[in-house]
Order: sequence, then C-alpha cells, then structure tokens
Amino acid sequence: MNRTKTSSHIDLPPKKEHHRIFGSVEPGPKTKPTTKATMSDIQNTNEDFFFEINAVGVGNVKYPIVVRSELEPYEQTSIGSFSLTGKLGRMKKGTNMSRFLEQLEQSSDAGLEMNFTSLLQFAADLQRRLQQEEVTIEVDFPWFYKRLGPNEEKAGMNHSDVSLKITYHENGTATLASSLSTYVTTLCPCSKEISEYSAHSQRGLVTIDVVYTDDFLDYDVDWKKVLLEAAESNASAMIYPVLKRPDEKNVTEAAYENPRFVEDIVRLVAADIYELPFVSQFTIQCKNEESIHLHDAIATISYNKEQSS
Repeated sequence: MNRTKTSSHIDLPPKKEHHRIFGSVEPGPKTKPTTKATMSDIQNTNEDFFFEINAVGVGNVKYPIVVRSELEPYEQTSIGSFSLTGKLGRMKKGTNMSRFLEQLEQSSDAGLEMNFTSLLQFAADLQRRLQQEEVTIEVDFPWFYKRLGPNEEKAGMNHSDVSLKITYHENGTATLASSLSTYVTTLCPCSKEISEYSAHSQRGLVTIDVVYTDDFLDYDVDWKKVLLEAAESNASAMIYPVLKRPDEKNVTEAAYENPRFVEDIVRLVAADIYELPFVSQFTIQCKNEESIHLHDAIATISYNKEQSS
C-alpha cells in the first residue's frame, strides 16, 4: 500500500508580509491637520438643518456601577447599561459624542452610585458640558437580593431588572422615573374553578414603570424595594431560588389559595402604586408565560394621577 508523506510544518513569512498579503498598504502622504485646534469642527456647523432633534447621543454603554439596597446585599457592584442623550436645536448640525463618555468617566471616578441624587449631579454636569437645552440619562441594571425559602430558609440570590431615568433641563428642573421587572408565580382562577384536582400555574413577568413627584427625594425611600413589594405581594406566590420539599409545599399551596388572572395582577399592583404619595404616573404590565398555551397572556394599566385629580 502506498503511503502519502505529510508534514504539519508551514514556512511563514514575517508578520508585515502577512498583512501585505491580506490587503494592508504602506501609509501614504498626510496633509490634513493633526491638532484639535486646527481641525474642522463639523458638529458645530451652524445652519438651518430643518428639524430639532429630540434625543441624540450614545447608547448601550456598559459601565461599572455601585448599587445600594435595603435588602441584602446592602451594597453591590454591577454593570449598568447607559443611554445618554441630549436635545439638539435645528441650527446645530451635530452633538459631540465624546463628551458624553468623558463626563461618564469623570462622574464614575469615585464609583457611580445608582440613586437619583448621584445621577442628578451627573445630569447637571453633562448638561453644562454639552450646553444643550435638555439631557436624558437612562441606565438599566440587574439588582440582586437575598431570598430565603419560606420554611427551611435556605438562602439564594434573586434578581430583578431595574432602570432609572432622569431628564434634566437647563433651568435646573428634572423629571425622575424608574422601572422594575420581576417574575412571580400566577395560578389560573378559571383552571382552579373547573378542574377536579388541580390548576395550571405559570411564571408571570410584572413590569412597573413610574414617574415620581417633584418632592420624591424628600421621602428617602428605596424605590426598588417598594416596587418589588408591590409586584410580589399581589401575585399568587413569590419566586424562590432555593426550595426544599416543605418550601415547595408552602409555595404550591399559597398559589392555590391566591389565584390570579393577568387582569387581577395589574389591578392589584396598580392599587398599591396608586397609594404611594411620591408617584405621579405609572404603567403596570403583566405577561404570563402560559404553561398550557404557546402564547402569552398580557395586560396593561396606565394611569396619570395628576390628570385624574
């Protein structure tokens, strides 16, 4: 039988030759200015560009953050996803994107805390740096908290997805808003009513979006904990990371004793949020990932307390 001689050795040229083979070329003559002072500033071109732009800036900016909480762990580091924008007048061609990142870096030097006091200062500094009429800061991040099983009290970490949003105006006023999304257990009231032995349950995602009153900071509350309580206390049962058999019995029976449609969830959560004196507007949504259907069940309530008063 003939044998084919093989070798794994490859004679490679120098690395510069690698690049040439794959398309790199030698630098050509450079005639344009190399210092900032002598370069053209296209963004600051002043002309009538037809329309004002509501928001322009940078998004999906990942940055380390510090999160404080009234639930354990009381302080945690996380990663925030930032959206930083400003309003642009019709006479200005563009914004200076680098200034958004420069201000984020400067504001993060001591660790950027995810509270409205810290972000208000960030927003004020950004507005002055951009010299724009209005800037908006929005940051999304996961918030972790310890959760004990209801009977055996085995500990584990749950998390909710939360966000803060600040719109800051050049006159020093600001609109503060936040959001929390968390999973709960829901058990179908109709299924319980018509079935001999059981009822189907599913995981429901509750999302609470709120706009705060002008005096919100005077209340000194952990808004994350408040919104989480509103979502979980009105569900059929809470979600737990660790459940032993006695815990599972407890959760299953609690769900059976508290059946909820998505309609029930949004109305009950809305009632709790409505009673918060520091909330001016809210939207509540529940999405059930149905266990006996391929589709989701959804319900939403939006309410403006100021317009309804």
